Amino acid sequence: MQLIITDAWLARSRAIHLSGTKLLLAFIGLSISLMLISAALYHWVFMKGAREGWPVIGTLVKLVVKDEFAQRDRFIRENIEVMAKKLGAMQVKMLQLESLGERVSGLAGVNPADIKGKPGQGGALIRGHDLTLEELQTTLADLDQLTNQRTDLMTVIESRLFEQKVKKMMVPTQTPVNGGNLGSVFGWRMDPISGTSALHTGLDFPAEPGTYIFSAAGGVVVTQEFHPQYGNMIEIDHGNDLITRYGHSSRVYVKKGDLIKRGQRIADVGSTGRSTGSHLHFEVLVQGVPQDPQKFLNAGRNLASMQTAQTNLPKPAAMQAQISGAGTAQSGQR
Repeated sequence: MQLIITDAWLARSRAIHLSGTKLLLAFIGLSISLMLISAALYHWVFMKGAREGWPVIGTLVKLVVKDEFAQRDRFIRENIEVMAKKLGAMQVKMLQLESLGERVSGLAGVNPADIKGKPGQGGALIRGHDLTLEELQTTLADLDQLTNQRTDLMTVIESRLFEQKVKKMMVPTQTPVNGGNLGSVFGWRMDPISGTSALHTGLDFPAEPGTYIFSAAGGVVVTQEFHPQYGNMIEIDHGNDLITRYGHSSRVYVKKGDLIKRGQRIADVGSTGRSTGSHLHFEVLVQGVPQDPQKFLNAGRNLASMQTAQTNLPKPAAMQAQISGAGTAQSGQR
């Protein structure tokens, strides 16, 4: 690019040659100079107008400040909404934890009211700095993670306790006849019909005809038939190769395949089959081998007595008794 400069009378002239690089540098320098001048002028005008109270400048300053406050308020509101949502989610999780705690405490034999009370707290007040928004968000995130971990732990504990409770309910520890006196026990005896020595494979509970017969534990009816020896007979499978047998009943209320609950009425006392009078013949078989039912019934009575005693004890003593019992059981297993 070539520029020709002349004086007012066109007496002299001068030619200037500008390359592309020089022209670009000149344009950049001019632009920077204009930007600096504009910024300085803007700052001077606004500062002077704000100090001296120029109406137009004051209005512009107020608009700028108002816009900054509006943006700050919008940012705070958005963060508060996000934190409110997180707080709502945490409240839902706390309700889930409370519900889980009630179920778990019920399975563990603990009164839910004992764990609902607000714990005592106190101490000297030593003030710290005000929490920032980032610190509050971090605290909420940590609490949310801890709540998730506690929920998972409580769920596992509930499943384990429920499994243990089901296993206990499947062990025949309940007396099948309420108030029934025990007649013949398990073992060798003189047979009441033949008069010869014979093995009695169960317990006899003499009772009036029509007396209710209850299932000693939960399970499934696997046999319901008339047997030449046992008369109207019921066999209930409780799992783990454990079966209970009920014989000589006058009337039966269940059939094969029925799901039976612990303590459910399944039949009435009678004298069907090989019998000399109205009574219930009760057997417990493990892997098909007759066991002494009295051992199972005694275990149920001892457990009920222990639970009653622990209920009547003060809370700390009851807790200590449970801990001691758990330690003894673990030592026995070893």
